Amino acid sequence: MENVSSPDESYDVGYGYQASPSSVDDQSPTLSGNSFAYCRTSSETSAFSEHTDETSWSETGSPMSSRGMKSPTRAVLSRLGMRQHKTIADDPETVDLELELMKERFSKLLLGEDMSGGGKGVATAVTISNSITNLYASVFGQHQRLEPLHPDKKLMWKREMNCLLSVCDYIVEFVSTSQTLQDGTTVEALTSRPRSDIHINLPALRKLDAMLLEILDSFETTEFWYAEQGSMSNNSTRAGSFRKIVPVQPQPQRKEEKWWLPVVCVPSGGISEKERKHLRHKRDCANQIHKAAMAINSSILAEMEIPESYMASLPKSGKASVGDSIYRHMYSAEKFSPEHLLDSLNISSEHEALELADKVEASMYTWRRKSCMPQAKSSWVMVKDLVSDDRTDKNNVLAERAESLLFCLKQRYPELSQTTLDTSKIHCNRDVGKAILESYSRVLESLAFNVVAWIEDVLFVDKTMKKQEE
Repeated sequence: MENVSSPDESYDVGYGYQASPSSVDDQSPTLSGNSFAYCRTSSETSAFSEHTDETSWSETGSPMSSRGMKSPTRAVLSRLGMRQHKTIADDPETVDLELELMKERFSKLLLGEDMSGGGKGVATAVTISNSITNLYASVFGQHQRLEPLHPDKKLMWKREMNCLLSVCDYIVEFVSTSQTLQDGTTVEALTSRPRSDIHINLPALRKLDAMLLEILDSFETTEFWYAEQGSMSNNSTRAGSFRKIVPVQPQPQRKEEKWWLPVVCVPSGGISEKERKHLRHKRDCANQIHKAAMAINSSILAEMEIPESYMASLPKSGKASVGDSIYRHMYSAEKFSPEHLLDSLNISSEHEALELADKVEASMYTWRRKSCMPQAKSSWVMVKDLVSDDRTDKNNVLAERAESLLFCLKQRYPELSQTTLDTSKIHCNRDVGKAILESYSRVLESLAFNVVAWIEDVLFVDKTMKKQEE
């Protein structure tokens, strides 16, 4: 992974993405849930990163030092980031073990998760997307605290991501270039270069990845600590864990069913101002990383083709999809305000928000399809068009308003799971490059969201403790 600057140098990531209204501050504390409850990272099981637990993840092959690598075997392992410590770098058995592990996992990728070899496996793009998702689950699924990632898990993350991302080195596009020969003759030749979307987005994602790990590493020594629920001292207070980003929310409380989550504890007098400033700075950095990863993920999903199966499943009427009340608001309002409409709906759970997002997205594409359809008009329809608004214009307006409503909904609920269309695009996608960029940006978006949530937990507990002391 390339060297990157520390996030301490600047509050802004610097990619030029627009800030979303989902930024959080001390006035509207929000609290994290299960760190792997971020449903945008869920997918079918992949064979690349097998399920691991706290006692088994360190058994994965160790890294190898690149020093003294002269054989082709060692050169391959060095390129894929599979390096051992210097004390065992020259052990041929260890080198062979690493190579066999690499062969096994890439064989599973090529087989499309079909170990029978009968050709019934899923597409390579889907397999590699699942592999990145499941690797994230293996490494970060049990990481629920604001603290550095365990060295072995960090090593596992970097090593296996290097293996998966190495595929992008061979995804190229051919361009025509002019070359001058020794005799002065100018000829045109085709040369290869990295595909533009990978060339632009992959280095940015690698930098965001490194910055998130650096943020976690910065909390090696802290003034706060964690305790399991039921083992809390009298001088500590509990943090909530149910997280929902809404502009104005009451003080959230921990959901009792999430008893497994650790509880943030702070000293009786609260944390120091220096620690509080450090937390706020890292929260702002993580929030910018979250926005950047979300922007990349949204752009990649937008470039994916809409599956025909999704278009075939669309309702015939957009009004029937969103319901009468929402349709009336979208159709009759002279100045449509998606924020006002969302406020009036009183959405109380992520499930309701996701259900609304699916309905609005389906109606948007229904209206877009109608606006593009050639209309075979009868004489009666022609008469109706003379005394009413043009049908195509109406569908265009409704589609635009549905798009703005969907955008505001996703901004208000940044932890929202994938919509039906997004899931359909990912499973029907056959572009390996887009699959890697989409899954990588999605898991980084999830991690950044959780880091912001963990920091908000600490700030909320500190604020509560300060009020108790007053």
